[in-house]
Amino acid sequence: MTTVELRELAETNARRAKEVLRQSGIAEIWRNCGCRVNLIGSLKMGLLMTHRDIDLHVYSKDITESSSFAIASKMAADPRVSEIKCINGLHTDEHCVAWHVTFRADDGENWQFDIIHIEEGSTYDGFFENMAERIVETMTSEQRDTILRLKYVTPAGYDYHGVEYYEAVIADGVSTLDQLHAWVTTHRRKPPYYWMP
Repeated sequence: MTTVELRELAETNARRAKEVLRQSGIAEIWRNCGCRVNLIGSLKMGLLMTHRDIDLHVYSKDITESSSFAIASKMAADPRVSEIKCINGLHTDEHCVAWHVTFRADDGENWQFDIIHIEEGSTYDGFFENMAERIVETMTSEQRDTILRLKYVTPAGYDYHGVEYYEAVIADGVSTLDQLHAWVTTHRRKPPYYWMP
């Protein structure tokens, strides 16, 4: 696939993802429950390629398991939602509940919504929004094309995180799939950390 075709595919994916987000009504569910809702991740940065996923960070005060589950139950009421998974991180430094939602779009394709319900004013309030802005501001057009190409050619079954592509390319000059494989292997041996350019 040519560079122009990859750029066009990313634009098509972004348009489709925004339409799926609108169709789902998921952002409105959280807003209607008093949460601040921010789009983050690859869709926000124009880097959505082969994975049909939409990342939202939602914020409110005094989150409890009960309050977050009550909002999630509104998503579960939609018959287009086939699965919801929860990871409770309220008792960690991240002060959040992570929801992973499988949503069937009108064309029958499944999309994953990764919704992180974060305590307003906690350590990571706004961190990933700032990270997305910094990536967009920092990466060159050549680096963007490299990220799109690497995402496109990564074989199915390789569970690479978006931020691994971004750090590898922007910070360390990775440009080939072999280099990316080696970089991820080395990177994952290090203690976990959050990267921002």
